[in-house]
Amino acid sequence: MSATVTGTTTRKVIGSLGVIGAAAAVAGMGTFGSFTDSTTPVATTISSGTVSIDLAQASTLDFVAGDLIPGDSVTRTFTLKNDGGSDLASINLASVATTSSVLTTDTTNGLQLAVKSCPVAWTQSGTSFTCASGEQTLLSGSAVNNRALTAPASLVAGQSDNLAISYSLPTSAGNEFQGKQAAFSLTFTATQRTAPAAR
Repeated sequence: MSATVTGTTTRKVIGSLGVIGAAAAVAGMGTFGSFTDSTTPVATTISSGTVSIDLAQASTLDFVAGDLIPGDSVTRTFTLKNDGGSDLASINLASVATTSSVLTTDTTNGLQLAVKSCPVAWTQSGTSFTCASGEQTLLSGSAVNNRALTAPASLVAGQSDNLAISYSLPTSAGNEFQGKQAAFSLTFTATQRTAPAAR
């Protein structure tokens, strides 16, 4: 009985060694040399763009105007510049009423908003502003507004717009508009251009 057990154990060990030897032989067959070549390293730099707009003379928009009667308007001028490194898809102006009244809720007879551009600086005479030539309206409508400016020059990186913003009370405003008050918060928002599929 003892001899039979020993013989069986010996055969198992020899069988295992045979498998290991065959695996080693196969691994050795897959090892071989080869020629290679590489290019000289080329440095590539990629940077992200910057979306940035700036209001010059922004303090002119912080004003108080009173005693408007139907047909009156109040205008302020300023410069809007694309001082970022990227072209823009749009520039939006949000004129939000922080103090509301019939002046802001009546979108037809209440206060109206207009934004105009001039290729050169606006000329002031008293409380009026005129453009020597090339005046364009970029936005118009009710005083409470949230819309994109129509084709401002500052969509292009590095370009600026000489803008004039006006709030006016239409001649159609009736007695219910007397003695009312409105206040606004103005925010310009730039949106990046649409990225192409590949560059």
